[in-house]
Amino acid sequence: MAKILPRDLAMGKVGFVAEHRLYDEAKGAAAEAAAAAVADQGIRTVRIMWPDQHGALRGKFVSARDFALSLRNGMDFSGALLSMDSANHVFPPLFVEGGGFGIPELTGFPDVVLVPDPTTFRVLPWADATAWVMCDMYFGNGKEVTLSTRSVMRRQLQAAAEMGFDYVAGLEVEFYITRREWDRIAPDQTGWPPVAPPVSMVAQGYQYLSETRLAQLGDILNPLRDNLEEIGLPLRSIEDEWGPGQTEITLDPMVGLGAADAMIILRSAIKQICHERGYHATFMCRPLLPNVSSSGWHLHESLRDAKAGRNAFQGGKGEVLSEAGRQFAAGILQHAVPMTVFSTPTINGYKRFRPYSFAPDRVNWAMENRGAMLRVQGQPGDPGSHLENRLGEPAANPYLYMAANIAAGLDGIRQKLVPPPPVTADPYQEAAQLLPTSLWEAVDALDQDQFFRQALGREIVDFIVMMKRAEVARFLSTVTDWEQNEYFEFF
Repeated sequence: MAKILPRDLAMGKVGFVAEHRLYDEAKGAAAEAAAAAVADQGIRTVRIMWPDQHGALRGKFVSARDFALSLRNGMDFSGALLSMDSANHVFPPLFVEGGGFGIPELTGFPDVVLVPDPTTFRVLPWADATAWVMCDMYFGNGKEVTLSTRSVMRRQLQAAAEMGFDYVAGLEVEFYITRREWDRIAPDQTGWPPVAPPVSMVAQGYQYLSETRLAQLGDILNPLRDNLEEIGLPLRSIEDEWGPGQTEITLDPMVGLGAADAMIILRSAIKQICHERGYHATFMCRPLLPNVSSSGWHLHESLRDAKAGRNAFQGGKGEVLSEAGRQFAAGILQHAVPMTVFSTPTINGYKRFRPYSFAPDRVNWAMENRGAMLRVQGQPGDPGSHLENRLGEPAANPYLYMAANIAAGLDGIRQKLVPPPPVTADPYQEAAQLLPTSLWEAVDALDQDQFFRQALGREIVDFIVMMKRAEVARFLSTVTDWEQNEYFEFF
């Protein structure tokens, strides 16, 4: 038996990765390459990160020495993060058996093990001698944590692979860039959540796709461009949106888990790079600022025939979409209402679903119509034909958003569903089912839905429902500015 040195015990569980066979040949080679890159490039800190239930990154900054150890042992990590909402309020009955989720391994919320995915390793050009890696979460017994949303999407990708498909997604994400007006944080500004930072606008806005407006943001957009490309994100375009300082970034299509991983690091990188230069970037859908418009996340997606290597949505003669493409669309339309919890997970996001707003307000689809929920892009015989799901807000957890799309679309293919006729005129006047107008309405729809419990797993759906109901209850118990203005003087 090999001798175990004290330093071997510093990180995770000794031999955890090999014991549970968590690296295949490709990951093993990537782990060796990552360890070599750390040594060769003088990396002193590696950020070992895990995307939480909200799609935010949590983790630790570790030494280069102990990063090498994490590739063998994993890294010990607090499982209690699973019990926290977006403001870090604990929402389940924490110390009952099963952690409030009915999962035996969560009793008492012990440490879990984060295992780096070395294929995601990259050096961060904006941070000194620093690298970054994404992780997957396991219980100490080697069992994958079913509440880890990266795992949820991976299971849907496997379901697609079993049907002969790869999932392909392109990102189109809107967000606001503002200028921070202070750097000092007073004690009374550290609440739970803290007050929003005061900001000023960086552009006047409402000159859509204006070269002049976009060029005015060169001081921050050029560093964003350079850093995003340097970390390997396939930057396609940077565009000027409607609102003041509202910006859109699009990425080239990516296959599988890499598309969701890209969204996670894109948001984190933009916020970090902006903060470093005195700006504040927000992916909140509709900030409480004068003269702003809502931001959306349009998910461009298709399936690829894994064997033939061609777009499975490419239509034949006279058809924009193939039969598989139409069936996939039908599945999304059928499951759209409960899906909104995954595409639009915040209370704020439902303020975007307004008529004539370039955002949908009902469940429908159309060819090249930006008012429809599901927009078909392409021409007959076009190898680039695909669907654009316009439900999403920029704050959505990408693993859940994409996993729900995949699950619903595959269900359409399995059941050979036929979509309703596409909208040919005004999508806001069509007699179609309305989208939920609030998060609580969407959560009720998900709670009553059996499809996503079966497709994504009972544990993850019950978990999301519990968390979002707690968030809604906290919101409804808070007195807002609107109520104060409306009632305080009048009554």
